[in-house]
Amino acid sequence: MNYLDHLWLFFVIVFGIVVLPGMDMAYILGSALTGGTRMGFMALFGIVAGAVYHVVIGTLGIGIVIKLFPALFNGLLLAGSLYIAWIGWSIMQSAAAIKLQPETQKRSALVTFRRGIVTNMLNPKAYLFTLAIYPQFFRPEYGPLVPQAFVMWLIIAFTQISVYGSVVLAAHGVRRWFTGNPGTGMIVGRIVGVVLILSAAWTAYTGWRAL
Repeated sequence: MNYLDHLWLFFVIVFGIVVLPGMDMAYILGSALTGGTRMGFMALFGIVAGAVYHVVIGTLGIGIVIKLFPALFNGLLLAGSLYIAWIGWSIMQSAAAIKLQPETQKRSALVTFRRGIVTNMLNPKAYLFTLAIYPQFFRPEYGPLVPQAFVMWLIIAFTQISVYGSVVLAAHGVRRWFTGNPGTGMIVGRIVGVVLILSAAWTAYTGWRAL
């Protein structure tokens, strides 16, 4: 297998992981529905930035340490799930989730971005990828690890922007309709919150079983 085939296989695996609904997608969808396109993309950029963390720890071999000490991984797993559940609860409790004022959106842009970073950093599915899949794509014959890691991060970022960007754009049309129906918008906001909570619980459960 040459280097291009190697990268193509990596892309296929990453696409299959990203396209499956999970914490990252639920958070981006919730941000887009409750805050509009701008908030959706701020959440997306936060997720992409958070992926740098997983690439770094995978490259430095910290993932191996986590694998050798499952208690550490379990702690990260629980922290990530609780954090996402808390975000879901916050959205669910908002009585006007789909009808935010522009000035509120402006103030929350940086917060949305930071939450996106933390969401990805604490995402159990991302840790499973770092532990089980990512290290297998490093090959000495393809040169130093840092350039290889950078190329793989570009593939991850491109995939996330393509898939999650489509989610944000789709949510934009839905949100415009809900803006004129505040009662329905409130229900959908709460549904998004519940989805985040259930996603946190399911991801933590499946991640725990995979150890």
